Parts: sequence; C-alpha cells; structure tokens
Amino acid sequence: MMAVILAGGKGTRLKPFTMSIPKPLLPLGDVPIVEVVIRQLISSGVTRIVMTLGHMAHLFQASLGDGSQWGVTIEYCLEDEPLGTAGSLRLVPNLAEDFLVMNGDLLTTLDYRRLFDEHRSKQAWGTIALSKREVRIDYGVVLSSERGYLSDYVEKPIIPYEVSMGVNILSRRCVEFIPESGKFDMPQLMLAMSWAGKPVVCYKTDCYWQDIGRFDDYQQASADFVEDPDRFFVTMRGESC
Repeated sequence: MMAVILAGGKGTRLKPFTMSIPKPLLPLGDVPIVEVVIRQLISSGVTRIVMTLGHMAHLFQASLGDGSQWGVTIEYCLEDEPLGTAGSLRLVPNLAEDFLVMNGDLLTTLDYRRLFDEHRSKQAWGTIALSKREVRIDYGVVLSSERGYLSDYVEKPIIPYEVSMGVNILSRRCVEFIPESGKFDMPQLMLAMSWAGKPVVCYKTDCYWQDIGRFDDYQQASADFVEDPDRFFVTMRGESC
C-alpha cells in the first residue's frame, strides 16, 4: 500500500506553537503527531509514504529521514506555492493504482486497511472516511409555514451530521480531474468525479477521531493519547471507539 501525507500547511490557528515547528511535528506526549500516523500506516500494511510539504519542510526531513528507522520508505515532494489538498498530488511520482491520502495533523483509531478494502471492493474512484458529529442548539427552534403559522416547536434540538475525517482513498485515475495548475482541494476533486458519474464512496465509522486544528483540539488529542497510547496502535485488530 501507498500513502500520501499532506503536511504543507502553516497551522496558523495553533500559533504561537507553530511559529517554530510545523503542526504535524507537535508532540502528543513525547511522540510527534505525524509519527503516530506513520506508525499506524505501517501497521496497516503501508510500505511507501510520500509527504507533500511546504512550510518548514526541512524540519520534517530532519525529523523523519528516509523512514528506514521504521522499515518504510518516506519520500518528500516540496510545494513552491500552496497547491491545495488535491493539487499537491500533481507532484507525486509513480502513484499506485489505489493509494491513501490523509492530513498529517489528526489522531484516530481508523482501520486504514478496512477503508482500503472497502474502496477496492466497490471499485471506487474515491472513498471518503466520515465521522459523526453533533450540533447542539441552545434555543427553542421554531418552524413556521409559508403563511406564517406555527408548524413545529423543538426545544434545544441536537442536529447530527457527518464530516470528512481528512482521510481518503483515491484511484490514480483521479489525476485526470486535477487541473494542471493552481490550487485544487479534495472536496473539489471528489465532487468533480462524482458529477462525472465516477463512483465516490462515503465510508462511515464510529472510530475515535480528533482533528488537530485548534488549541482545544490539540489539548484533547494530547490528553487522550497520553491516557492510553496503545489504543492508537491496534488498528490491524479493528477500529476502537
């Protein structure tokens, strides 16, 4: 299996931490976020990892090297300008027939092998891992008719929805939908393929997932990892919540 880790962002929402170190290299306990990701990928059968970099790229190369310390091949593709989460795939040589693409700043117990198998079993061009979230409305929500009469009254409802985990499987055929220049993001790519009639699968899971975009998110991920590090290295035995 092949994986592409997207790590070119500046992590502006986590300043001042990210002024001197890229967000994926921030520690969870004493382990960098991206190292947790790499070790999980290896346990799922990934043998080649390509990292797309921009901001402070040299720190990733100095910290991770060529991957030999973990028995995996790590390659680097450098962006001269921001290309987006899908546009950066233009830089990656020799894409596998199917490959994983994910953000390098998240913590999850997702079973990557199961995600990959689901993608292949459905002969998908793209597969998006989804996590459940809820919005709690702290007001009484009133629904009215077009004529202005009361239709319903819901006190403090909880609205469920599903979000992208920032983990995807792609067929290398996807590159025909990526423009040759300019910034192009993963939602644009997935929608372009879907609108063209290519199968894009939504993989729903109840596994643990924490995006690390804000300070509160980073604190929560750090606390969860320090409490039970082994929880995040059992993906080959199935997803844990």
